[in-house]
Amino acid sequence: MKTLLQNYKHPSIKPVWCPGCGDYAVLNSVQKAFAELELKPEEIGVVSGIGCSGRFSHYFNSYSLHGTHGRALPIATGLKAARPDLTVLVAGGDGDGMAIGGGHIAHAARKNIDLTYLIMDNTIYALTKGQSSPTSPVGARTKTAPYGVFEDALNPMAIFLSYDVSFIARTTSLKIKEMEHIITSAIRHPGFAIIQIMSPCVTHKSLTYEDIKENVPELPENHDPTDKLAALKYAYAEPQYTGIFYNIRKPTLEERLTSVFDHVTEKAFNKNHTMTTSQIMEEYR
Repeated sequence: MKTLLQNYKHPSIKPVWCPGCGDYAVLNSVQKAFAELELKPEEIGVVSGIGCSGRFSHYFNSYSLHGTHGRALPIATGLKAARPDLTVLVAGGDGDGMAIGGGHIAHAARKNIDLTYLIMDNTIYALTKGQSSPTSPVGARTKTAPYGVFEDALNPMAIFLSYDVSFIARTTSLKIKEMEHIITSAIRHPGFAIIQIMSPCVTHKSLTYEDIKENVPELPENHDPTDKLAALKYAYAEPQYTGIFYNIRKPTLEERLTSVFDHVTEKAFNKNHTMTTSQIMEEYR
């Protein structure tokens, strides 16, 4: 296993997060998931955005791209569309994923493109020194809200469920075994998978390890992940649960496009190969 894990690590670029950052555990869990799935480094593409989590793509011995703020998901969509043979992983934070990049999640869900999106949520803009983020709780004192955050926090799980993302889960960087299992299951899932990972920042302590230890139980064993209403109930529940909330099978973007391609080429074949692209398009006007 150690040899396999080493294959996924970049030979010269080492993580530079603060000591104790939850993202170290996430990185290690992803590498273990790749090993469990027996993926080759050249079969993987990792795309990340801006922020502490934006460094994620640097640390893999694979195809990688560090994109601009909030644009990791559309970049990864283009990569997967051009190279459907790759296993594509997207990494971002609560600011990168739920603020400027939040609008892209709905369209990735509509397409159901075969990606795995990790949102490492520390409820703060950490890299830029502690401003409020979309998931900062009301009352939290930050650099941009010294008297306490006065806006309601977003509920990522409820948002993902409303978009009908086909695989939705939440875990924490403290629950190592659960996190490894969920990430492996998400990568294996055929379609768009998104995981909110509660990953504390030890420098700007908006979300702490103590918060997670005391207030984050696992979903009940009898939870049915195909039941969206049950998943919504747990998404709005307090305390915040971890586990696989929702998991359904529906056609992926590649499967839908292949179906259209097969239909069009069959029509052209039935007409003795004489139809041009323009003629095919004209039939659908």
